[in-house]
Amino acid sequence: MARIGVIGFLHETNTFAPDVTGLDRFEEADAWPGLTEGDAILEATRDMNLAVSGFIATMRAAGHEIVPLLWCSANPSGPVEDAAFEAITARIEARLRGQALDGLFLDLHGSMVTQSLDDAEGELLRRLRAITGPDLPYVAALDFHAILTQAMVDRTQAMVAYHSYPHVDMAGTGARAARMMQRLLAGETFFAAWRKLDFLVSMPWQGTLGDAPAGALMAAARALETEDCPEVQFIPGFPLSDTPESGPGVLAYARVPARATHAVQTLVREIEARRDAFSGRLYSPDEALDALAGRDAGRVILADTQDNPGGGGSGDTTGMLRALLDRGVGRACVAIVCDAAFARAAHALGAGARVDLPLGGRGYPGDEPATGPFEILALGDGRFVGTGPFYLGCRMDLGPMARVRRDGVEILVSSRKQQAADQAMFHHLGADPRDYRILVLKSSVHFRADFAALADEILMVKAPGANTADLRDLAFRRLRPGVEIR
Repeated sequence: MARIGVIGFLHETNTFAPDVTGLDRFEEADAWPGLTEGDAILEATRDMNLAVSGFIATMRAAGHEIVPLLWCSANPSGPVEDAAFEAITARIEARLRGQALDGLFLDLHGSMVTQSLDDAEGELLRRLRAITGPDLPYVAALDFHAILTQAMVDRTQAMVAYHSYPHVDMAGTGARAARMMQRLLAGETFFAAWRKLDFLVSMPWQGTLGDAPAGALMAAARALETEDCPEVQFIPGFPLSDTPESGPGVLAYARVPARATHAVQTLVREIEARRDAFSGRLYSPDEALDALAGRDAGRVILADTQDNPGGGGSGDTTGMLRALLDRGVGRACVAIVCDAAFARAAHALGAGARVDLPLGGRGYPGDEPATGPFEILALGDGRFVGTGPFYLGCRMDLGPMARVRRDGVEILVSSRKQQAADQAMFHHLGADPRDYRILVLKSSVHFRADFAALADEILMVKAPGANTADLRDLAFRRLRPGVEIR
């Protein structure tokens, strides 16, 4: 039986977002647990679609001892404050010192940027290696949008990334990490090969469902895997992180270096052949509503992708909401608008009352609130369990919530931002997404896991927000030379 330490420190950093991510954002719960230390991690993450959950369950089933140290995450947002990174890293270091471990599992995102560090994960690994030495087996789980760096590859024995977007396989990725850890503990050695690609892929076009190019590439990667080359990965990266290392990566592990190199070269050729397929149409709010004009049947999802909290959006922009109200479009629902003050006021007034306060429109420069009055239809405490494939088992805590209506448009309001990717968010407030003709969901791709089956059509809408969908709208300053912005 081996003793395996467990650490989690996750943040997807949108360097273009106007906010800064402080320690409080890691301490508070949202869809996932807040900062948790020691044995409390075991219960806090149990039975969730999280890499840490899958790793712990798999290793314990194999008879190994788990030593939980610290786990935390913060919703995607602007750069992490240096002070927050230092505080959390110091707590991890303090818990790691003196531990007699046979291996260390790290649940990481892979695209954390602080005020001073382009590669926060690489620096975290450097500091941990200073405590444990270079030989302790490190296996890391990475997000689908991780940004690979040489420091990350050099300081781990293996890294495994999610295969799917929507990320329905996060727990499964943890189980893959556990299998790699067990092989390392058994004395196997794996050699890494990797390659950085010279273009950026916008978030809406990274999805793996249907005939999406990323889905075909994931299948191509699986076809290259063997017992001797167990991991071949296409990791599309997070395009809203403006650093010299940004861009997709290909990573493989094999018992023989030449096998890993061959797998990487083969997959890179497949990716390059599909480079032009990573594209799609973006609609302005008015263009989207024009496209729906005159339709009497069918349900349409308008993905408010640029205000996706899962990519650093504030979750409170009102461009799409105001377009619905201005055009007099009924049987529509907008989810989720984050406005804690509005939610508190709604709770103070109670269901059935009317709240005449501005809603949203404060988190993104140039935006403006939607005006009331709004009828309060239902209230909730924001605590519920995710039921869809992406948020499955997640014990959410979004703070006081409300469902309100103005002129035939309903809005789900939360106190903490979270992308609309689970029908449980509707059910918590007594709503059924099937009752609406138009669903406006603040999400880019994750919503597809639980909502796509409800829709006759899905349009990607480019309303104002920090999760920029057309990368040509951004002024990148720090990319390495030769990177193509698509």
